[in-house]
Amino acid sequence: MKFFDNPEIRDGDSLNAFYKKLLDQVPDLIFKMIWKEDDLYSIVFASETVNEIYEITVDQFKFQTDVFFRERIFTEDQGAFIDKLEESKNNLTKWDHRFRVQLPKKGLRWLRVMANPERKEDGSVSFYARISDITDQVEQEEQLRLSDERFQFALKAASEGIWDWDMSTNIVYFSAQLMKILGKKEKEAYYPNTFWISRIHPDDMDNYQKVKGDHLKKKTTTYESIYRILTDSGKYRWVLSRGRTVKFDAKGRPVRAMGTLKDINQLKEKEIELGNTINIIVSQNNRLNNFAHIVSHNLRSHASNLKMLLDLIKTANEKEREEMLQHLESISDGLTITISHLKELVEIQTEIKTVKEKLNLRHYLKNILNILHNEIKKHGVTIEINIPLDVTVDYNPAYLESILLNFTTNAIKYSSPERQPMLSYDFEIIDGKKALSVSDNGLGIDLKKHGNSLFGMYKTFHKNQNARGIGLFITKNQVEAMGGKIEVVSELNKGTTFKIYFNEED
Repeated sequence: MKFFDNPEIRDGDSLNAFYKKLLDQVPDLIFKMIWKEDDLYSIVFASETVNEIYEITVDQFKFQTDVFFRERIFTEDQGAFIDKLEESKNNLTKWDHRFRVQLPKKGLRWLRVMANPERKEDGSVSFYARISDITDQVEQEEQLRLSDERFQFALKAASEGIWDWDMSTNIVYFSAQLMKILGKKEKEAYYPNTFWISRIHPDDMDNYQKVKGDHLKKKTTTYESIYRILTDSGKYRWVLSRGRTVKFDAKGRPVRAMGTLKDINQLKEKEIELGNTINIIVSQNNRLNNFAHIVSHNLRSHASNLKMLLDLIKTANEKEREEMLQHLESISDGLTITISHLKELVEIQTEIKTVKEKLNLRHYLKNILNILHNEIKKHGVTIEINIPLDVTVDYNPAYLESILLNFTTNAIKYSSPERQPMLSYDFEIIDGKKALSVSDNGLGIDLKKHGNSLFGMYKTFHKNQNARGIGLFITKNQVEAMGGKIEVVSELNKGTTFKIYFNEED
């Protein structure tokens, strides 16, 4: 294709005609309006698009200005339309305004007028303007606004906030709802990523870093982590953070990630509470099994022996009856002891809140050693006490006496004939908890063999004729009833150490 100038060829169009044809191709309404000092506005030019935008002719638009200024404009928008025009004229600022019109065919439409005013030498002001039909845009904006409102409502209802991490700057955007979870003012904010990391509970940090690292290394398609976060009140709350990488650089490295944060503190606390309840139920079931063992074995044995002797007494002679009555007395004594044990355990396990007092630990130990003075002297036991004089524990007096008495008598009962018995009482504070260790150099216990049944009822581990297998079971129940725990370390023929932890929290 060639272009050349031939003076003999002319299209005959004037410059004005050329501009008019050009403007008529523009989808917006193009017009020029002049304001004069007599406070009158006149429209001196309008493109043919006025037929489409305003559904009137060019002449009607130019000479029937009331149609433009009032008749077609939605009643509620007329005031603002004029105010914006006057503001633009007086300040010579851009006239940019949205308004609604009611058209005969198309009905309600949204329009936008934009104009740059210019003041002329004669004092008049010219507006070079255009009007666009923005109905589709407004409807889309409204849909977007409604969608955003629903989204924000859903986030609030679900106690969720939004985070947006720019890895190139290491700055994170936090939504208003997320700030509220932290106990801050409900207002969106930007913080370095270190701000968030510093608030994660130390015990949850390793798992948090692993889950996040796996996602950033593309081992997982999404990121999901549950951890505790420190709030401005100084307390930790459980949160669920979900998200994924949304942008990578040219080398495939992650540069941006987005996600949500949900407050699940109430749910997590219920879960923990449920877990504790399950543990209590399991513990109670274990205790019920012990009771079932007693009822099914010990009590049944006593009952069977009683019935057998009673049947024999019916046919026995006088001498045989006297001997059988002695057996009957032994069986009765055994039954009484068994029932007494059951009564003691029921009292421990059914007491809702055991009364605590502030007790001097060394003082109570001295009382126990005085009670057992003869036994200690008889076996030649060496006693070592490493408890400060002023150490106290919040405990039930009867329980403390029972616990100290049981561990001391066991140490004497199971002392080794191969060496002089030694018994040591040591106090220490471990992780903020008070702890008492009772150590001996006696026979020891094979924990690999008996560890799981050490504190079971009627469990004995040596052939001592006085062993009943009830002491450790009762002691463990007493310690746990006070919120504490027992640990044991033992080695055959070397000795045993029982460590009692005291829980002084309400």
